[in-house]
Amino acid sequence: MHGLHLTADLTDCRCDPAWLTDAARLGAYCRSAVADVGLQAVGELFHSFGRPDESAGPAGVTATILLAESHLCVHTWPELGAVTLDVYVCNFGGDHSARANALMQGLQELFQPGHVQSHRLLRGQPASVDS
Repeated sequence: MHGLHLTADLTDCRCDPAWLTDAARLGAYCRSAVADVGLQAVGELFHSFGRPDESAGPAGVTATILLAESHLCVHTWPELGAVTLDVYVCNFGGDHSARANALMQGLQELFQPGHVQSHRLLRGQPASVDS
């Protein structure tokens, strides 16, 4: 159950706007990025959100890849120039932390954020006991 959970909130993204609105394009990138860092995709879902009033511009997308090691989720808000990233790897059978870090770094580079708020959580660590 030991694992690494990385999250990042990206704002002021300066990437090509299509990365924030095109689910198929973003999904293909995520699929490739997962393979490039050596993680194993076992399922995927890429979804474009619609707006009742199309004059408000395109809505965001969610790209989710289920990994043998756990998951990757990307959520975009094009109207805000914002993205949230979530990479979690279980380290059962081997330490996948370097792969998770590389995946997160590549995604951040794709979106070219002006600001990043990131968090790193070690999951399933034994509780410390104070004596």
